[in-house]
Amino acid sequence: MERRVIIDEMDRARRDFHDLVDASTIAELRGPTDGTRWTNEQLLFHMLFGYLVISRLLWLVRVLSRAPRGVSRGFATALNAGTRPFHVINYVGSLGGARFLGRTGMERWLDHVVDGLQTRLLRESAGGLRRGMHFPTGWDPYFLDYMTLEQVYHYATQHYVHHRRQLTLRAARR
Repeated sequence: MERRVIIDEMDRARRDFHDLVDASTIAELRGPTDGTRWTNEQLLFHMLFGYLVISRLLWLVRVLSRAPRGVSRGFATALNAGTRPFHVINYVGSLGGARFLGRTGMERWLDHVVDGLQTRLLRESAGGLRRGMHFPTGWDPYFLDYMTLEQVYHYATQHYVHHRRQLTLRAARR
């Protein structure tokens, strides 16, 4: 996948996020989603959170990709053992995140994070983008057993698109 493709998909998700937040009423945002226990507002925060996580994962991939492959495999195995607590923390974190940030805060934070990810992506060397590590596949359906840095950059938008389908906002049906 080319850098430009990843940058463009991040830009599309950013515009879409703004459109969804701006077009939604407070009642819609506080309404239920399809297939999750979150409200639309909480799910939007979780979608933003997918981009926030990438910033940390990039650092982790850079470190563990330099270690013997068994190290990242062991790390992923240990993380998979903690899948249940991860899902609880992941769920609870999104409950308050949207309320804390509010609409404007979520939009600003997404802009800031996407700008940073795009800037870093453009600075990555071709060799750096091929470096990778093992991931805890039990944590997310889009985590592969082994992911390169390039795949990690792409992951955030895969996560976004997956959860967008669960929103029940009128603007999400357009």
